[in-house]
Amino acid sequence: MYATERHEAIAAALQDAGRVSVADLAEHFDVTTETVRRDLGALEAAGVLRRVHGGAVPVGRSSVVELSVAEREGQHGTAKSAIARAAMRLVPPTFTGSIALDAGTTSAAVAAELARWEPEAGATITVITNSVPIAAVLQHSAHVELHLLGGRVRGVTSAAVGTATVEQIGALRPDVAFIGTNGLSAGFGLSTPDEYEAAVKGAYVLAARRAVVLADAAKHGVEALMRFARLDEIDTLVTDEQPPADLTGALTDADVEVVVA
Repeated sequence: MYATERHEAIAAALQDAGRVSVADLAEHFDVTTETVRRDLGALEAAGVLRRVHGGAVPVGRSSVVELSVAEREGQHGTAKSAIARAAMRLVPPTFTGSIALDAGTTSAAVAAELARWEPEAGATITVITNSVPIAAVLQHSAHVELHLLGGRVRGVTSAAVGTATVEQIGALRPDVAFIGTNGLSAGFGLSTPDEYEAAVKGAYVLAARRAVVLADAAKHGVEALMRFARLDEIDTLVTDEQPPADLTGALTDADVEVVVA
């Protein structure tokens, strides 16, 4: 196979999987790892990808790139819906406690499920969120006692953030917190591009009796700029695909329950 053909195949694999590894590409093309690294170097120079430890990711996947809620709403919709339905297994009709919902499109999918949720007759649940769109979804639900946290609202996520928000979360002890993430990796843990969002997410992890992370497969192996939790600080991961071997091993070592939708 000519180098140009490999380059096209690598670009296609990257578009499909969101990440490629040097070792896997070398085995697939039956070439040396040095050849693959030269291929990746050429593709990086052409602006097709960005090299990371052990492989490459799409050029737009920077540790500081953060898409708006509107931009993310149309991405991985099927996966997010499946994750939300799987997450609702943790909230049976007999549940009467409190739930914290982090900002984000996957958390919003959980909120939509909660709005349709049918508790036992007369039961109510308490839902706490820092997300303006999630509050809008739940505000008319008769079975939900809604608490909207205050703070500075970030335009890109429509979420309240800042010292006041973190302090409010720190004064709470929700039974379950559903937390989104931009990255989930074996070595770095859970991460997001923005320091204010990271502080809020970290506060949810520390406050909750059970911290449940919602992450579709596109987040597996990704490392954003700001880590907000180690793997051993969370209790459950709800995802749409079994994580790769290294991440699965790290989650097992950290005693994290993995729920695959």
